[in-house]
Amino acid sequence: MARVTIDSDAAPDTLRWAVRLLRAEAVALALLAGWLIWADLTATKTDLVSALFVTGFAIAGAAALWALGGALARRRAGARAPAMVLQLMLLPVGWFMLQAGMGWLGVPLMALGLGVCALLLSPPTTRALGFE
Repeated sequence: MARVTIDSDAAPDTLRWAVRLLRAEAVALALLAGWLIWADLTATKTDLVSALFVTGFAIAGAAALWALGGALARRRAGARAPAMVLQLMLLPVGWFMLQAGMGWLGVPLMALGLGVCALLLSPPTTRALGFE
């Protein structure tokens, strides 16, 4: 009979899924930033300051999401609150998309933000991050 060892230090599924979703959001935002860079470079007429601000915001958001995902993967408890703040920012974005007739994108964004927050607040994640 083979011995079976249980790794009690394994991250719970809720934490692993939160990290995966944060990293997926970072990749999506990085792709958007790449498109914004291309649009900035090929535009015939633009407000340069506004264009650079929006592009820089997308780059910073992608970097922040990626870094927070990595910190949570390493079980850094201090990364949970900033990650949740970024997720909650999806609610007003999704709401304004709903108001603009883009419910096909607004509803999933709102669900994503709430879902990741639920994963980060779940009891297994809370225990894994050392809050209990």
